Amino acid sequence: MSSNIDVRVDNLLVRFTTSPPIDLEEAVERLGGVVNGDVIIKMLDAPRATLIIDSMGRIIVHGTHRIEAARAAAKEMLLRMGRDDSGLVAELGPIVASFDFGQTVPVHNIRTNLGSGTSSFDDRLGCLRIQDSRHDLELLIWANGRCVALNARHPNMVAMSAVHWKSKFTDKKSLKA
Repeated sequence: MSSNIDVRVDNLLVRFTTSPPIDLEEAVERLGGVVNGDVIIKMLDAPRATLIIDSMGRIIVHGTHRIEAARAAAKEMLLRMGRDDSGLVAELGPIVASFDFGQTVPVHNIRTNLGSGTSSFDDRLGCLRIQDSRHDLELLIWANGRCVALNARHPNMVAMSAVHWKSKFTDKKSLKA
């Protein structure tokens, strides 16, 4: 069953700590970063990412799909500032991932307590929202079978959640071919 569910990471959030911390004024001068409150924002084209330097001088990389791409973005920023990337420490944040059940899901009929999660229908998005406590993430499920996982910690957890819910919906005969 899991072989027909392909999970795709759509966005990965990674925070890098450097020693010494990034100087915010230097980031503005050398990188052309934009001040926004108490953070500096810099868009990179290669690798494509948004970098945020927080008030503590840490680099937050947003908009990548893999940890290697996030590290390359942080390294590119450090090199542009004349610094090396030795001692760069990464903290993985939440990811946004998507997958497809490959079958339609009657999202209007599955609005009950489901054991390892609770659900509600989101009228604004037109999807079923499941708080998956078993896998510690939130699933958005549309009637066409497309799903988005929010606040996940790892793509494998999203895949396990996908298999779990597909099995649960299949057992309840909720999926339609």
